[in-house]
Amino acid sequence: MAPGKVRVRFAPSPTGYLHVGGARTALFNWLFARRHGGAFILRFEDTDVERSREELVAPMLETLRWLGLEWDEGPEVGGPVGPYFQSQRLDLYREAAARLEEAGRAYRCYCTPEELAAKREEAQRQGRSFRYPGTCRNLTPEERTAKEGEGLPYALRLVTPDSGEVVVKDLIHGDVTFPQDSFDDFIIMRRDGIPTYNFAVVVDDHLMGITHVIRADEHLSNTPRQILAYEALGHEPPAFAHVPMVLAPDRSKLSKRHGAVAVEEFRQAGYRPEAIINYLALLGWSPGDDREIMPVDEMVSLFSLERVSRTAAVYDVDKLAWMNGQYLRLLPLEEIVAAALPWFKEKGLDVAEDPRLPRIVDAVRQRVRTLAELADNSVYFFRDVAEYDPEGVRKRFDPPGTDELLLLAAEKLRDLTPFNEETIEKVYRDLCQEQGIGTGRLFHPTRLALTGRTVGPSLFEIMALLGREACVDRLERAAAFIKERAGGPGAS
Repeated sequence: MAPGKVRVRFAPSPTGYLHVGGARTALFNWLFARRHGGAFILRFEDTDVERSREELVAPMLETLRWLGLEWDEGPEVGGPVGPYFQSQRLDLYREAAARLEEAGRAYRCYCTPEELAAKREEAQRQGRSFRYPGTCRNLTPEERTAKEGEGLPYALRLVTPDSGEVVVKDLIHGDVTFPQDSFDDFIIMRRDGIPTYNFAVVVDDHLMGITHVIRADEHLSNTPRQILAYEALGHEPPAFAHVPMVLAPDRSKLSKRHGAVAVEEFRQAGYRPEAIINYLALLGWSPGDDREIMPVDEMVSLFSLERVSRTAAVYDVDKLAWMNGQYLRLLPLEEIVAAALPWFKEKGLDVAEDPRLPRIVDAVRQRVRTLAELADNSVYFFRDVAEYDPEGVRKRFDPPGTDELLLLAAEKLRDLTPFNEETIEKVYRDLCQEQGIGTGRLFHPTRLALTGRTVGPSLFEIMALLGREACVDRLERAAAFIKERAGGPGAS
């Protein structure tokens, strides 16, 4: 590892799918590494046996790759400072803890969970926060020997100063001071030999040469304990940068009750990775101007921690959907066509070989926000209309004489050659003039007859893509529907 080279890490726990907040943290680390020609390391914190699930590692790796956040060291890539799973690094934590104990910077605590719970409840009854009273720190040599002789299980606690303060020099928040008396002698190794988060992360970040720890500011309260562990081990802490939390629109903690929060959910709904990356980058960071659509190479060239906000970012799924729609229109057509195929298949449409597909996708993508919407709004090009929009029927089909107008249009189109946008539009406008009606009187019911919908691409583009036969057939069937509806029960 070259001296002074930037090394950052993203260290998720495999307890669920990648959350948008976690993805934003990964992105900021990745952008910082790329901006400074450094290394982006991926490490899994999987020592929580009850919550960690090995089967969630692969989906998280796939999601990061899909987003374009390739890591330089980590699982499936390797590197000089592995392993990259905490569960495979237990000997390293135990060795570091043993050094602290030998140096008198840590001690064995024989207090049982039940004893600690009772003391915690007593503190709550007295209206004070619980702070470990140093029971085992103050054991006499004889008491300690006796407990050793009994073979009692123990945790390992770090000896912390009794007075003073801990200052976190944060690159975003500035100096944040914590009084020393707000910390007790916290556990670094549990009774089962598993390290606590605040100890394992210190050992890992030091051995992996991490220069900057960029993470959500919910971890700011953990940082003083980590600094105390660094000092006890004799290591220089990395630079810290705590980025703002991503909150729900009501400014509460983002959760499933606010809708989709996992990146995988957006992927399955037809969002593009470029749009997600673009949106996440602007959650708490500004490039310095009002631009909203930004390719990733521009983000890399402009990214700096100085432009990261101190205040929480508010998650707005409507803004993300809007941005995704922009990318559907901006990205190369062939890329969107290929990306949309799974959503067509999901609707039972095998359209890959249809020569019209690129033109259809290009027409429909102008008005949709996701690939799922794109497929849904294209169905009528490949399948007959099964039903008409009810509100559209009332407004567009019910006015008297609409069925005759549609039949007149069908007759005009029956032998039209060539059948293209220009010739169709001329026929329609001439017909409106002949009948002395406004264009909407014919255009709107025609759209409904051909698509079953009231909105979509240009009417004449739709007609040209559908072809003469389909247009004539659908106009005639709509006219029959209107006539039947007018003569049915309840007709005036």
